[in-house]
Amino acid sequence: MPIKRTVMRSSKGSKLYAVRDAQGRFKDIQSYKRSHAMDIKRKSKDELAKAAKAKAKPKAKPVVKPKVKPKAKPVVKPKVKPKAKLVVKAKAKTVKAKKTKK
Repeated sequence: MPIKRTVMRSSKGSKLYAVRDAQGRFKDIQSYKRSHAMDIKRKSKDELAKAAKAKAKPKAKPVVKPKVKPKAKPVVKPKVKPKAKLVVKAKAKTVKAKKTKK
């Protein structure tokens, strides 16, 4: 079980961790900054046990697929719509004969 620490402030205003014994007397006093840094650097028993358990568990080997060169893709020409043909219907013209003067 971790040691219970009490957060206190000094007369200058800096944070302190105080550890008390069974009678309630101060057993240890550390600055919060120093104590917090050590907490981060060290790992707890639970963290060490979890890491050992994960390390002991064999990892499954990833399946390695053989490398295959990609085939060249055929060049696809864009489809061009044929232009609409203009259909002109010829109109029948009636030609009038000119009258000639005699």
